[in-house]
Amino acid sequence: MNKILFVSLFLLAGFNGYTQNKKSDSLLTVLKSEIARENIYNQDKEKRINRLQLQLLHTDHTDFNSQFGLYSKIFDEYRSFKFDSAFVYVKRMISLSEQFQKKDSLIQSKMLLGSILLNSGFYKEAFDVTGEIDTSGLSKALKTDYLILRARLHAGIADYDNDAYFSHSYYKQSEDYFKNADIVTPPNDFEKTIDLAFLPDSIRDKKLTPDFFYNYIIQRGLPEHGIAMVSTRISFAYTGHDRILFLALAVINDVRSSTKETLAIFLLGQELFKLGKTNDAYIFLQEAARNAKFYGARNRAVQIETMLPLVAGKLIDEKQHERDKLLIGFLTFLIVAVILFFLLVIYRRQILRIKANELMIKEKNHELESVNGKLWESTKIKEQLIGLFFKTCSSYIETLDKIKHQTLHNIKLGKYKEVTLFLNNVHIEEEKGNLYNMLDSVFLTMFPNFISSFNALLKKEDQIWPKSGETLNATLRIFALMRLGINEHEAIAKILDYSVSTVYTYKMRIKSRALVPANDFEQKIMEIKFIDSNHQ
Repeated sequence: MNKILFVSLFLLAGFNGYTQNKKSDSLLTVLKSEIARENIYNQDKEKRINRLQLQLLHTDHTDFNSQFGLYSKIFDEYRSFKFDSAFVYVKRMISLSEQFQKKDSLIQSKMLLGSILLNSGFYKEAFDVTGEIDTSGLSKALKTDYLILRARLHAGIADYDNDAYFSHSYYKQSEDYFKNADIVTPPNDFEKTIDLAFLPDSIRDKKLTPDFFYNYIIQRGLPEHGIAMVSTRISFAYTGHDRILFLALAVINDVRSSTKETLAIFLLGQELFKLGKTNDAYIFLQEAARNAKFYGARNRAVQIETMLPLVAGKLIDEKQHERDKLLIGFLTFLIVAVILFFLLVIYRRQILRIKANELMIKEKNHELESVNGKLWESTKIKEQLIGLFFKTCSSYIETLDKIKHQTLHNIKLGKYKEVTLFLNNVHIEEEKGNLYNMLDSVFLTMFPNFISSFNALLKKEDQIWPKSGETLNATLRIFALMRLGINEHEAIAKILDYSVSTVYTYKMRIKSRALVPANDFEQKIMEIKFIDSNHQ
């Protein structure tokens, strides 16, 4: 049971990690699209500043609250946007407070000056300004702001020094200032909830996942700059893709609020570099460098300039590695392609050879089929003609036998007149006609389409059709014998009792009227189909 539970928890953790990866990747995609729209957000901010500056021109110089209020609003617009402009307006706020002897406003203005000096890397100047502030008699709000500013100042110089000895001392002082600030103004419920993210996993409620804090920030209705600040703070409680999730959210809102003095995008580039996403890290660190230059954050510019060459070097190495892999892949592909090409050529030759052999076999089979068809046809014709021959011969032998017996009988009896009369009753021409009719009938049984196929080779006016009661006429009979394979003029003449010249004349006359060339006419006759009723 314990093993099953362990595996289930492991799989669930893997799934949650995959989900976080997807979410952080999606936010990075949104961030890139927002950076592409950066100029639009900047133009909107400049329009707001122009409107405030226009209002300032029409403000009564004796009205402290109106002037100070507008200076404060313009300063707020420039505070994280452009150091030089923010410096000008906070100095005006200080001068105005001194002019009207407004102590709280003066202290507030000096702390704002200290904050932008800190942001821009003027640590000594920031220490000097905050050191001038008289902290006695400050309200809780101003006291808390002062302590937080001092805490941030010590933490900032500790990060900048990045030294094991000196940084440790600064971090310790920063922690003390934050503790004192919490004593003066205890954290509210929102701050307490955010602080829960920093509790150790062993004592933190399991429900307090990165998704919980992500949704908690989004649903609080904070302004864009507020979301960015809180997200950046929570990001220090996590590592890897969880940290990228909050840093990406912070940078998106920094872009939308035109915040140029931004720590989030620098931290995002660092974290992506640690995870091996060098290309994205380089893109965001370049954006961070542009922002630092635009704002005038010297300390951030130094940090970025230290980091960028490392990222760029690794990116170059990765690109070179990718090019090497691509080159190796291309060469491998080229070698494989050449081998495949030669194999394809060999294969194609084999296929062509096989197809040629198949074609030759088909042609031979076709020839064999044709020969077999002709042999079968010839056999069937011979069978029919031999049957006709024996039937005819048998009939004439029987007739001759009758004539012989009758003639011998009459001669024995001396009836010579009856012999003469009997022999005169034997009509040779009639018998010859009967023989032709029998031959015609047998032929048309074998070639029932002969007459129509024959006439299809002639013009309509030259076609030859048997008369009523005829099977074949003389012309058709000559070509019928040719279809049976009897081609010699002498043989045809003897069978039909014609002269050779008559047979020749008939043939030439028909050929001259044919629709096909004369030389092809006999071949067309031979192509008339033989039909065997028993074979169908």
